[in-house]
Amino acid sequence: MAESTEPPYVRIAAELSRRIVDRELAPGDKVPSTRQVAQDFGVALATATKALDALRAEGLVITRPRSGTVVAPRRGKAGEPAAELTRERVLGEAIAMADAEGLEAVSMRAVAGRCGVAPMSLYRFVEDKEDLVNAMADNVYGSAAFDRDESASWRSQVESLCRDLWRLHRAHPWLGRTQPLTRPLPLPNVIRLGDRLLGALEPLGLPPKLHFDVHVLLFSHIVGLAANFEAEDEAVSETGLSSEEWTDLQYQHRFGDEAFMTAHPHFSKLFGHFGSMSDGYDLDLEDLFELGLGLILDGIERLPARRSAAEEGA
Repeated sequence: MAESTEPPYVRIAAELSRRIVDRELAPGDKVPSTRQVAQDFGVALATATKALDALRAEGLVITRPRSGTVVAPRRGKAGEPAAELTRERVLGEAIAMADAEGLEAVSMRAVAGRCGVAPMSLYRFVEDKEDLVNAMADNVYGSAAFDRDESASWRSQVESLCRDLWRLHRAHPWLGRTQPLTRPLPLPNVIRLGDRLLGALEPLGLPPKLHFDVHVLLFSHIVGLAANFEAEDEAVSETGLSSEEWTDLQYQHRFGDEAFMTAHPHFSKLFGHFGSMSDGYDLDLEDLFELGLGLILDGIERLPARRSAAEEGA
């Protein structure tokens, strides 16, 4: 019998795909790790990685933070007609993939795999990956009401809008990457949020540029902090260490170094043997969001008085 000319990773991917189709590996089951695949099939780690990447590209497996690589949810039972392919379904699958694996995992081919269609089918609904990602972002922003009670104080309205936006970015950590501060896209639902935030700030009577700057500052506070959730998920997947474990490895030996602490007296007051936080510091992004929002709003509240004082002193 002639030997197969297919690359080893293709044969491995085909075998793992068969196990998934035959339900030897069910949705949610952990897929063999790269090291396990290499051992089971007698190949190099690089070959095993390519095989798992091939399954990922087909949408058969997904990588979940802290869980590893698992079989993707099945979209229908064998023998059942495939669900109708619509723009809403395409965006829903793409958003679910980005939520589970990050934006880098989203490709036309991978989304088509999750939908059970050929990649070319997606071009009926989006022009390319860039158009897909923009539509995903607008869809997610559109899922939030961003309501504001115009009878409430400006501060209460701003707090409500900012907390809605924070919850949205917490649920979809990749979202911030679609709206860089210096090159924001004019997505309809982002403009809707911006307009409502500007309306909430209007009673302050700020000059036009300052008015707009303040709304940008609030948006960047939320997006900038929320981006750390995605970065932390990626770091946990790569290192296997939580942020607390990683920080302990990086800093514990330094804080136990007398020379280091002597050279940094303010750190020593906090983290030295007799410091006020000698047990360590646990960073909490939720707490930082609330602290930062409060400080920013306190500063905004004082802007009119500062402007009046500056004009009187001129």
